[in-house]
Amino acid sequence: MEIELKYSIPNKEVEQAIWENELYGLCEEKGSREELYLNAKYFDTENADLAKNKIAYRVRMEGDSPVATLKWKGYSEDGLHIREELNVPANDLDPDPEIFRESTMGSQFADLVKDKELKCIMETKIYRKQFRIDTGEGIYEFSIDRGEIITDCGSIPISELEIELYSGDTSEIRRVGEKIQKKYGLEVENKSKYTRGMELIKTGGTI
Repeated sequence: MEIELKYSIPNKEVEQAIWENELYGLCEEKGSREELYLNAKYFDTENADLAKNKIAYRVRMEGDSPVATLKWKGYSEDGLHIREELNVPANDLDPDPEIFRESTMGSQFADLVKDKELKCIMETKIYRKQFRIDTGEGIYEFSIDRGEIITDCGSIPISELEIELYSGDTSEIRRVGEKIQKKYGLEVENKSKYTRGMELIKTGGTI
């Protein structure tokens, strides 16, 4: 299961301030700071079988490593996103439903798409800065994302902060998020990158 808070970042100055913040001081894990480029492709069938079943299928290059991901049963409230998630190492960025077969959900997914062609419906290109903190009550990864969502119907920019829960509970992650939200005047973001891309596609009438 994936649990994370999302906030929109209004400008590059705030983005840099968050990256350089000292709000959490000694809570930050030494050596956890990292900058990387994430290129992801999202796939669906011609008839949008995955979208109809509220399943997102993504293959993303994370540094030099491709990772395939399924997300399902998701919901969000006040910036808190909770959803089921399955990650599997991939060979490349091409779709391959069979690599999920060892799990129950992965098997259901493979049966759903069967021999249907999977096409790329959107792509994200993200420059991410991330670091991890340990408050003693929980461990969280802060990710500052800047980039764009690209579809055949156009593209939209991304500038957001994600705080992912690694250990702890949702009440503590909200306290962590509220602290940085208050300092920088951030607005909660209830839409995932996938949801925003799908809205763009639907507006263009391709689904």
